[in-house]
Amino acid sequence: MSKKHLLGCALLALGAWAAAPSAQASELLTFAITAKDGRLEPAQLQVPAGQRIKLTLHNAGTSPVEFENLNLRVEKVLAPGASSFVVTPPLKPGTHEFIDEFHPATGKMQLIAK
Repeated sequence: MSKKHLLGCALLALGAWAAAPSAQASELLTFAITAKDGRLEPAQLQVPAGQRIKLTLHNAGTSPVEFENLNLRVEKVLAPGASSFVVTPPLKPGTHEFIDEFHPATGKMQLIAK
């Protein structure tokens, strides 16, 4: 094989690899979470185990929130009225606790992977 042919194959493979993550990200199951007045809603959410999921976050309250689960390495700070999202790693079966670090006594959510 010529160097040009090898380079062309490498660039083609690289292009396919670079396009794949965006295609996969758009196919993620998505679930909405709302933070308001020191609470996370829904308080429990059942999701499929073994796959990554996207959690859309909206702070409908008047104070900032910090949505996190340190075991999954998920953390997002949102100002009042802000929206964003996080993507989890593939979830093991079981219950994964999320908290609002700014409201730890009341800002709790269980993500139940089955």
